[in-house]
Parts: sequence; structure tokens; C-alpha cells
Amino acid sequence: MQSDSTVLVLEGKTPGTAIMLTLLFGPIGMFYSTIAGGIIMSIVSFVVAFLTFGLGLFFTWPICIIWAAMAARSHNNKRALSHLTPQRRQMANVAG
Repeated sequence: MQSDSTVLVLEGKTPGTAIMLTLLFGPIGMFYSTIAGGIIMSIVSFVVAFLTFGLGLFFTWPICIIWAAMAARSHNNKRALSHLTPQRRQMANVAG
């Protein structure tokens, strides 16, 4: 019996890279993992920094880092699920 198997290699967005870019560049680094999140947090961070003379960035910067890592992971999960057959996708949703 011969089995035909297909191996699919997907390059995704690395959560480690998302964390590093956001750690270094703040909300601008979020554009690697989520464009909408980068825009939202850039505006929020600017307003908060303006109103608190920059001290609010100690609050918004960690939020940006967490959001970027979660967005990269979510992107990879969605991409992996999009290549599954409907039956396997349903099994993956039930399992995880």
C-alpha cells in the first residue's frame, strides 16, 4: 500500500520577533504582527503620553508587547487552520 502524504511548511509571524520589535519600538513595532493594533495603540499611546507627560507609556508599552505576541500567535493559528480540510479543521476546533 502506498500512501500519498503532503507536507506543508508555513512561514508565520514569530511571537519572539513581535515581542522584540514592540519592546524596542513600542506601538510602531506592532505593525509586524497587527496593522490595526499598531494604528490603535499608536494613537492611544500618543494621547496617553501627551496627557501624562510620558508617564502613561509605562502602562501602554507592556499592553502593546502582549497584544503583538498574541496577534502573531493568532495569525499563525488562523493560517495553519486555513490549510486543513473541513473535517480536520472541525477536529482541531474541538480539541483546542
